[in-house]
Amino acid sequence: MTRKPNRMYREIEGQVYTRKEYMGGIPVCRVTQFDSGNLKTEFPLRLTLSVEEAAQVRDIALEAARVKAVRVLELRAPNEYHLKIRRYPHQILREHKMAMGAGADRISSGMRGAFGKPVGHAVRAQIGEPLLTIYTTEGHLDDAKAALKMAQHKLPVPTRLSIERPVPTPA
Repeated sequence: MTRKPNRMYREIEGQVYTRKEYMGGIPVCRVTQFDSGNLKTEFPLRLTLSVEEAAQVRDIALEAARVKAVRVLELRAPNEYHLKIRRYPHQILREHKMAMGAGADRISSGMRGAFGKPVGHAVRAQIGEPLLTIYTTEGHLDDAKAALKMAQHKLPVPTRLSIERPVPTPA
């Protein structure tokens, strides 16, 4: 059966469903790395992609945004960035798979007992919460902006880009 579109899971509804020890058959989280790039260097700039609406973001969308941002940064600013995913997808998504097609009325029980089986993970993001952060140098500011702009097209919610520079200490 095909994967359902993200618009089915975007709205935050119901209680948080995160207790994995009570469930079986949960698929693995699709986000492969939460930190990538140069992890040892301290960078002066921090660019953050924050959510403008409360919504659920699937782990597949988060991974697609990460991959796109890393590809752009590897081409334009190799080894001059640190990309960090700021939220872990704790929410388990469930889906009630209905039988479709000819003869399905004999096997299907409709919506009786429609709790659903686990099909994926999601981040429950509230307004203003950061999803992705890139640490970089002043020379690669435009490259990091371009990477986050490409990454935000992969996310199902409107986002805002903010840039933070360190405050100079008086000598």
